[in-house]
Amino acid sequence: MIDTDPQAPPGPRALPTPVRAPLADGREILFFAQESEPVPAADHRELPPQPTETPTLLRRDPQTGDWVMIAPARQLRTYKPPRQMCPLCPDPSGRSSEVPAADYEVVVFENRFPSLSTAHRGSGFALTADDGDLTVEQPGHGRCEVVCFSSDHEASFAGLTPERARLVVDVWAQRTTDLLGRDGVEEVFCFENRGEAIGVTLSHPHGQIYAYPFRTHRTRTMIREAQAHRAATGSNLFEDILAAETASGERILVRTEHTTAFVPFAARWPAEVHIYPNRHRRHLGELTDAEADDLARVYLSVLRGYDDLYGFPLPYIASWHQYRSDAAEGYLHAELFSVQRSSDKLKYLAGSESGRDAFVTDKTPEDIAAQLREVIR
Repeated sequence: MIDTDPQAPPGPRALPTPVRAPLADGREILFFAQESEPVPAADHRELPPQPTETPTLLRRDPQTGDWVMIAPARQLRTYKPPRQMCPLCPDPSGRSSEVPAADYEVVVFENRFPSLSTAHRGSGFALTADDGDLTVEQPGHGRCEVVCFSSDHEASFAGLTPERARLVVDVWAQRTTDLLGRDGVEEVFCFENRGEAIGVTLSHPHGQIYAYPFRTHRTRTMIREAQAHRAATGSNLFEDILAAETASGERILVRTEHTTAFVPFAARWPAEVHIYPNRHRRHLGELTDAEADDLARVYLSVLRGYDDLYGFPLPYIASWHQYRSDAAEGYLHAELFSVQRSSDKLKYLAGSESGRDAFVTDKTPEDIAAQLREVIR
């Protein structure tokens, strides 16, 4: 039976405390570890200081209500550097890397080329309400962080130990809790892009965190549907999805005491998988120790299944949906998908997908689930 008691207390687990240090241009870097106390080195690079005014912009699309981030400086970001120039590998000399240290377990730092800027350091900010103006422009306040999962350039998330994967889950939770507590932040998005086919330009294993000053289009859509579902049925949409998938079993990949992974009924992407905690939680910081351990292990199982599906590392995007603890709707879950639709073919977003966001899938979700179940087993 699925435990979806909304009155259940949040998980009491302690989140890791980072060792903080400054980078040469004033950005912040945070070291997280389980085994030994991190020892940051000095960052000796000659970098231009971070701007005092926000260099990014937000413009509101009057047709959809979506906010578009405009960040011209991202044209200068590092693009497919050679191995010896990787900015995410540790460098104890502090002269060639974003991580001035001899080694590290998990590290987080402010993105040097952000889509949203931390230049605003005031008491808070709020976006302009819709008053009919068709050309609304705001400073691009927010925060973008890079999360490095390992100091090993050749590693991958799927290759992490369960203990290291759990540390990453706890780091995501710590950063989510911190960022959600800041004025002006409406949504925190932890995600990983893996593989050049996805558009990755740094092969070192890493992900990112965006702290948005707005709710993204997908989150707004999901909340709207959850509200409509509650009005029609009196129940939580996400709890009902999990219960229906569990009852059917046709698309279930992994089911444990605390976690369920399944291919969704209306999967849009090849190898799309959703991962839910069995008890209703709204963000990663609410998980108990047992739930966090289990979630990390199931997440690893799915990623390793991805790599075994066609016998090579699958390009994928992994994203976490999280909500504030007092949110009326929402349910913590991960959504993973790949653009690899067969061993030798990629799915490209064609006219219907790109022009109308109306997806066409080449395989049934049930066939995808059967294939993934086989390799995960």
